[in-house]
Amino acid sequence: MSKRNHIGAAGGLALALTIAGTAQAATGPYPSMAQRDQYMMDRAAEIALARSAAPPSVSNDASVLVLGAHGFETAATGTNHFVCLVDRSWTKSFDDPEFWDPKIRGPMCLNEAAVRTVLPAIMERAEWALSGLSLAEIAERVKTSPKANTAPAPGAMSYMLSKQQYLSESGTHYWYPHVMFFSPPVDPIAWGANLKGSPVLGAVISNRLTMFFIPVRKWSDGTLADYGPPPPAGSTEQHHH
Repeated sequence: MSKRNHIGAAGGLALALTIAGTAQAATGPYPSMAQRDQYMMDRAAEIALARSAAPPSVSNDASVLVLGAHGFETAATGTNHFVCLVDRSWTKSFDDPEFWDPKIRGPMCLNEAAVRTVLPAIMERAEWALSGLSLAEIAERVKTSPKANTAPAPGAMSYMLSKQQYLSESGTHYWYPHVMFFSPPVDPIAWGANLKGSPVLGAVISNRLTMFFIPVRKWSDGTLADYGPPPPAGSTEQHHH
């Protein structure tokens, strides 16, 4: 999956923080929200999937959120300040045809800085979607929401190492195991991102957020990821927007 597709998939959680302009009507197979139960999971299965986002040394002691009837709710209280959850489709960009795709599952484990400054917008977006708001109504609320317009705290990051991730209908449905960093606005070049041979991918998401994606070698279960061609970085033509 290319960087562009990734940002529109699980990287779509970054777009939960984006101020959108005019929301375009969703097209394709998901023009509107599906039946609510299609976004839900068995509680035990969702907890396990959420914890698979990070190595057990991190996720075993993390708090876990699961999706309930009105939004994310606490299923387990941890001790290490990380929070794991399974992101859904409605944190994609507003012009993404998969915005309402009920099959999307993006397991992630966020550290304390991201829990404070990134997670509230993700939870708010879920609450809006489950309350029955349309895509256009969600886009309007994002413009003025304090949570959606909070810049990430320094050091905000998230693990996305689950082999069970389902980020898009295209390709293999998953991307590489990776770590994400949420940054206040900065030119990705400052991190050496997107340069030939660099393992770091970066994208300016909005006027207050830049995202960095660093593919890693192993999934959270310890198995090696397949980095067969095309590689995740080192070839600039893969990363055009």
